[in-house]
Amino acid sequence: MEEKHPSMVLKTSKVISDFFNPLVSLFIFFIYMSMREYSLKDSILYFAPILLMIIAPVVIWLVWNVKTGRYTNMDVSDRIQRKTLYIFIAACVVFYLVFNYFRNGYIDLVMLFILILIFTMQISNFFIKSSMHTAFNVFVAALFFTLNWKAGLIWLGIAALVGVTRIILRRHTVKEVFMGAGIAFLVSFIYLYCNIQFQH
Repeated sequence: MEEKHPSMVLKTSKVISDFFNPLVSLFIFFIYMSMREYSLKDSILYFAPILLMIIAPVVIWLVWNVKTGRYTNMDVSDRIQRKTLYIFIAACVVFYLVFNYFRNGYIDLVMLFILILIFTMQISNFFIKSSMHTAFNVFVAALFFTLNWKAGLIWLGIAALVGVTRIILRRHTVKEVFMGAGIAFLVSFIYLYCNIQFQH
């Protein structure tokens, strides 16, 4: 007989999983980075385009597709439905990268690697529905690590916790969570290497 998780475990898992979704986790990182690295004015100038060109359009896209029935839920748990989500997010990130390059004259390394992570997840989606929640939180841990290694370790713990909640909520299998984490670790390792080289 299959063991059922107590409702408290399910409720707690849902709260953790919903809060630490990819958009919120990235939002928290960008706020942290902006406050740490820039003045208030520079923070707004850096973060406003990300908010307007990536975060807001993706949220609107998700809500619209859920309301019209194209997506089953905000998590986009269905593998087939995910294809269009990955394409839309990638298009938003490319648009931002082009805008930032022409405006500031440099390629945003963080966003470039988010794009690489999205493309890798899209390729993996043809074979297995890798956990986006786990993958993005592992990558966010790597982003935090470049600013503060303690924050990076804390966020790695959060990523592991999120992975567990995805299994408890049956949004993903253990294999799918490990696949998402594995992809993110690979992309994160390359990002951290490039970040070190770029600083030198």
